[in-house]
Amino acid sequence: MKQIIHTALTPPAIGPYVQAVRVKDWLYISGCIPIMADTGNMVAGAIEEQTRQALKNLEAILAAAGGCKKDIVKTTCFLTNIEQFNSFNRIYSDYFENEYPARSCIEVSRLPKDALVEIEAVAYLGRA
Repeated sequence: MKQIIHTALTPPAIGPYVQAVRVKDWLYISGCIPIMADTGNMVAGAIEEQTRQALKNLEAILAAAGGCKKDIVKTTCFLTNIEQFNSFNRIYSDYFENEYPARSCIEVSRLPKDALVEIEAVAYLGRA
């Protein structure tokens, strides 16, 4: 049975999808872009600021499901400019503190709201 996860600490979905779905111990988090929940506006600035906000949104959804960033087992990251890969990696690396999940990183031509980055994740919430 699936459970829909929603939190007001991140912006609402901007299309026909939910923030996350939990199935048993697995959590599937929809792509997070750098929109601030309190204003509904995109974070202004470079890839670094946008990456921080996207990760903040992802973490709020994860927390709403009872998880933490250490529960993330896989991310898929979308960048509109692969030339920003190193800048993105610096923020991503700091966030995960050397406990990295599996990851794919893909350059795309455009993202919703003209975001520079979008991050989706899969987390395992089962406890050993």
